[in-house]
Amino acid sequence: MTRSVAGSRWLLAFLPLLWPLTAQAQPAATATLNTGDTAWMITATVLVLFMTLPGLALFYGGLVRAQNVLSVLMHCFAVTCIASVLWVAGLYSLSFSEGNGWIGDLQHIGLRGIGVGELNGRTYPETVFVMFQMTFAIITPGLIIGALVERMKFTAMMLFTALWLIVVYAPVAHWVWGGGWMQKEGVLDLAGGIVVHTTAGVSALILAWFLGPRADFRARIHPPHSPGMVMIGASMLWVGWFGFNAGSQGGANAAAGMTMLVTHIAAAVASLTWTLIEWRKAGKPGLVGIVTGMVAGLATVTPASGNIGPMGAVILGVLAGIVCYFACGLIKQRLQIDDALDVFAVHGVGGMMGSILVGVLGTATFGGSGVTSAGAQLVTQIKAVGFTALWSAAGTVLIVLVIKATVGLRVGQEAEYTGLDQAEHGETAYHLD
Repeated sequence: MTRSVAGSRWLLAFLPLLWPLTAQAQPAATATLNTGDTAWMITATVLVLFMTLPGLALFYGGLVRAQNVLSVLMHCFAVTCIASVLWVAGLYSLSFSEGNGWIGDLQHIGLRGIGVGELNGRTYPETVFVMFQMTFAIITPGLIIGALVERMKFTAMMLFTALWLIVVYAPVAHWVWGGGWMQKEGVLDLAGGIVVHTTAGVSALILAWFLGPRADFRARIHPPHSPGMVMIGASMLWVGWFGFNAGSQGGANAAAGMTMLVTHIAAAVASLTWTLIEWRKAGKPGLVGIVTGMVAGLATVTPASGNIGPMGAVILGVLAGIVCYFACGLIKQRLQIDDALDVFAVHGVGGMMGSILVGVLGTATFGGSGVTSAGAQLVTQIKAVGFTALWSAAGTVLIVLVIKATVGLRVGQEAEYTGLDQAEHGETAYHLD
């Protein structure tokens, strides 16, 4: 330890987060890396990034009007870049370094001290873990884009993404996955029902409320300009989600195999459930409906996929198809909130439902594992979901107020009428002349 550090103990007692900045980088712990696990985790990382680019981008892009498709693609791409840079700069350290129960410290700022050895018992390099978790930080604010399409300024979206990752995402990731207080209390969330879907869903709802509805929201419903694009993007999400869930098991093992299986079952069951409801209510089964049901199933099974069996996956799939379907109508028709692409109803409601029900479906009664006391685990899950929802809502309100006071939230009426492709980016998706 240097003299300057030794002489500053009184300061470090009050500013513990600054201690890692003065410490010397430690050599990576030696460990025997497993090449199979490493190969799988690299593959899983690619799959999760594939979910955002191009999966989520095409899924969302097909759902909006033709004059706004490029703006959606631009938002998804820009979010990927912003989240990646911030993750390296300090968000990884805040999320996954020791710190305290609420937030990590800054020992890995700029990825300082990151080695290639084993990390907390894992059998693949920490560099791969950094990259894998980065893709989660990318897709989570990417999901929020669905609530702000066709009316939010590009500058506002960029500022929102940066602030939201710092204020909301990094703390919650630390609580649940980085050794924080929720992890110590035994909260179950394999791949992000709380960290990803609850945070994104609640924040999307708050943001949509502050933005206000699109100009003709109450007068007419604009159908997706390209259902085919929606289906292609959704299919990429389905494939990529195996990296999301099975990759979160941290290796090429039996647990990853079961996680992949239950993920697929829940998605298929939710798709069929959603379609049957839509068929009965609308008279015809729609392509957009069946793929939206699939996304609802995936969001719902994500937190539970490490603890449930096939029976639990079927139950979650049915519930996802029913509950998320009617939640869409509740938000838009009853509450009159223009969550344009149903982020809260699909991701928020689904993620929270799966996060809570793992406390029951993870028991041996339903073919699950890892839950021995359904009552106690249920209480733990409800507390975690509720606190995360409140944190996400409060953080989003604070960020929105900052943006409104600086760059402003919403484009003008003329830009909204013309479309954001031309007004914000000076480009057109389709040239028909």
